[in-house]
Amino acid sequence: MKRIAVLTSGGDCSGMNATVRAVVRAGMASGLEVIGIQKGFQGLIDRHYETMSTRSVSNVLQRGGTFLQSARCKEMRTNEGLRLASDNLKGLGIEGLVVIGGDGSLKGAYAIHQHGVPVIGIPGSIDNDIPYTDVSLGVDTALNNIIRAVDNLKDTASSHDRAFVVEVMGRNCGYLTVVATIAAGAEYSLIPEEPYDLDQICSDLRRRYQEGRTNSIIMVAEGAGKAENIANQIKDRIGFETRVIVLGHYQRGGSPTVFDRLLGARFGQAAVENLMLNNTGKMVGIQGSSIILTDLATVTSAGIRPINPMFPRLANQLSV
Repeated sequence: MKRIAVLTSGGDCSGMNATVRAVVRAGMASGLEVIGIQKGFQGLIDRHYETMSTRSVSNVLQRGGTFLQSARCKEMRTNEGLRLASDNLKGLGIEGLVVIGGDGSLKGAYAIHQHGVPVIGIPGSIDNDIPYTDVSLGVDTALNNIIRAVDNLKDTASSHDRAFVVEVMGRNCGYLTVVATIAAGAEYSLIPEEPYDLDQICSDLRRRYQEGRTNSIIMVAEGAGKAENIANQIKDRIGFETRVIVLGHYQRGGSPTVFDRLLGARFGQAAVENLMLNNTGKMVGIQGSSIILTDLATVTSAGIRPINPMFPRLANQLSV
């Protein structure tokens, strides 16, 4: 193997740059030429790429997002687009591809692998919904962003006797919401995986108000409902004002934490190592402290990573 490529796809997350850096430097240390594909799978279709060097990945560790950029690519959902992307890779003499991204990106990676290009996938998504890895790139940084925001909100909530309903990203996975609830000391966690009763929540809020606890933080996963709708349902039934905060894309950016930088370095190095061993069609992940490999076919057919039931139980117990 002499030449490999790397791309970032789907939603950006902090830690992608650290991973690209690791792929480039680990590849070069092994005598490989590394090509950076720009704007994800769309770059494969349009042949937008650059030959990477150590200088290409200098001063990127501390940056959020992805300097290779990302884009949605409708063509990758068609056989013609897949064939064109694969042919373009082969035409460039690329013998292995590293794809960094979420569930849709990993499905694209597996599809290209089925078209004869050796591929390694790396899970990059703040949602932490990708199975067969304890955590994905970007999750830790996103959690720290959420905690920073909620800590600030708690200051103003206590100053003005208010409830804040905070909407958190995660699509249909409540991991960010429930873990942030525990870490920030929020009172309620509404997630898609667990049923909730707004009447009971309002009753609890009234009781808390009567006890002198005149502010609350209610964390809502975007897949469990819209914060505005939930706030409208409860604001007239409790004894203090209700405000809505939608954290949105704020959660995805910012300088990556040490954990995400280290995780990106480990994932990137493992991807290069397994490409060179021809151990492809896999996704690298982490289990405990160990890097593991899982067939992309298994990952892409497994659905959403289930949430550990310990987290909702702990969040409920600590909200008393």
